[in-house]
Amino acid sequence: MLLVSNIIAPKFFAIGRLRVSAAQMLFPITYIFGDVFTEVYGYSASRRAIWYGFFASFILVGLSYLAVIVPPAPEFKDQQAFDTVFRPVGRIVLGSLLAYWCGEFANSFTLAKLKLVTRGRYLWTRTIGSTVVGQAVDTTIVMLFVFYGRESFGVIFNLIVSGYLIKVIYETLMTPATYAVVNFLKRAEGVDTFDYRTNFNPFATRAAAEE
Repeated sequence: MLLVSNIIAPKFFAIGRLRVSAAQMLFPITYIFGDVFTEVYGYSASRRAIWYGFFASFILVGLSYLAVIVPPAPEFKDQQAFDTVFRPVGRIVLGSLLAYWCGEFANSFTLAKLKLVTRGRYLWTRTIGSTVVGQAVDTTIVMLFVFYGRESFGVIFNLIVSGYLIKVIYETLMTPATYAVVNFLKRAEGVDTFDYRTNFNPFATRAAAEE
């Protein structure tokens, strides 16, 4: 979901006065996965998933760049179109990486802490509350990074507000599905992790995180 979102992110479309990046059709699902990982398996599991996505995106950046700069065969007539579509991916993915990294860790940290505060009750407060925090961080960073210098501040502000509202609404509407997946995994695997002694440092190793 993360990699596909990075590729389709440059295009945005209109919903009335709102302006929405095409990535927002898919990207909020990564936060739903993050909620499930953190709720069931704990912050450490979510941290690993975030880093896996982070490094996979670096591979996308590198291969996209190589695909653009490698000299095309004489019979390949679409180099300009290919360049137009894929050359911005580097900037977009770098912005997305920074936003994803900050937003996902904010999301997982908030959910893990709220789980302790609520003693594992009221899952909806954690999924929605963490989304409100994580998506605010993510959306602001990625829109500024991707569209600064390409669009006016008015358009960027519209994209931030529109994207944030749509992501929060999206994930709020997905709450019943999140409940179903979380409850299924807890029953099937007998796991329900509480991060009482977790090291919340994003760079902590597995051993350090479990001390």
